[in-house]
Amino acid sequence: MAFQFKNPLHYPLAVLAGGIVLVLGVRLVRLPSLLALPAAVAVAVGTAAIRPEQSNPTSQPSGKFPDLTAELDQLYYKASDLTEQAELLREEARERLQEVQQMELLGAVQYACDRTQELPDKIQSFIDRMGDGKALLSAAELTQQIADATAKRDNSSGPVQAQWQTLVDSLQRNLSLAQEGESTSQAQIANLSTLISNAAGTLQQLQNKLRTADLSNTHETSELRALSDEFSSFQENVDLLAA
Repeated sequence: MAFQFKNPLHYPLAVLAGGIVLVLGVRLVRLPSLLALPAAVAVAVGTAAIRPEQSNPTSQPSGKFPDLTAELDQLYYKASDLTEQAELLREEARERLQEVQQMELLGAVQYACDRTQELPDKIQSFIDRMGDGKALLSAAELTQQIADATAKRDNSSGPVQAQWQTLVDSLQRNLSLAQEGESTSQAQIANLSTLISNAAGTLQQLQNKLRTADLSNTHETSELRALSDEFSSFQENVDLLAA
């Protein structure tokens, strides 16, 4: 198969790999920068080349919703970007959390990040169903979703409970639209987009906390675990909306 150039700046893992090679080359192997830099660039380009192609989603809602193509494309790319960022965080957590007493926290962070890898496929499935006119929910389906989200809310606490309450409120607005005979397509897309944006914000908080936390302090490790749970909860929200 012919080599296909991809801009490594579009692939965070490729940038990370190049950066590691540069640091190792200069600091450990003590290569001259004139040699280390080209090697780092070569690794970044090579890593980008072997990364799976982020193909355009088949967001062709012809006929029913031709005006939603741009919104669906943006939704897919937001999901893909979140997946890339979660993969970086998973690797950072593996490097940072190495003590025996940190294994539970490491597992929680990595589980949340691993689940994010499913997100683009779930969004793509939603897009495909939207194109077929099968993603719109009936009043009965929305009522069931509200019941499911309410149960999750009642079994949660803190920021996670607030997330579920926000989702309940959104679903109730969608139910009102459905009962009035209006399309819920735009609202469904907006809800998913908001959830993914909020998840990205929580992931950034988790990453910042992981880099600065005193891991010998139980209060700070508890905050890390809470952020990890919050990040996982966003994905549960997406699962419910995109199912």
